[in-house]
Amino acid sequence: MATSEEVTLEPATRADDTLLSNLLELYIHDLSEIFGIKPGADGRFGYDALPLYWSQPETHFAYLIRNGGDVAGFGLVARGSPASDDPEVLDVNEFFVLRGYRRGGVARRAAFLLWDRTPAKWVVRVAEQNRGALPFWEGAIREYTRGAFGAKAHRGKTQTFRAFSFSNAL
Repeated sequence: MATSEEVTLEPATRADDTLLSNLLELYIHDLSEIFGIKPGADGRFGYDALPLYWSQPETHFAYLIRNGGDVAGFGLVARGSPASDDPEVLDVNEFFVLRGYRRGGVARRAAFLLWDRTPAKWVVRVAEQNRGALPFWEGAIREYTRGAFGAKAHRGKTQTFRAFSFSNAL
């Protein structure tokens, strides 16, 4: 189990497209049971929105999570959220930490680094069926905000999500 002492968060670039595509396959595989996602004929899940992170850099932000210099995961953030009417809110679209880096504080540290990077109003949506992620996100957000956050149900296209919201804007 890795510890969170050496966690860094760095902006991903177009040169990281293949790396992120590969990590997204692992992430979507993890979520496939919850969302009923099936791979395509080529055996890959794919992530059609990834090109937006290179073509729309003013609204889409991709980050690599590293632990001791090794790739440990990623975070994808977009301006605007389906769970908010505020077009300026930042939404944690996707967040993934490789299994070998879980349960040691790496994900929590990476989430804090992500939020610290941009003071703003934030939304984190977690599928109600994602029983492992709900306590993680609620605990991380509670610690980060010292309890100053909101949570409400948000109906997505196929799932109900818990939408956590908070502001770390100055």
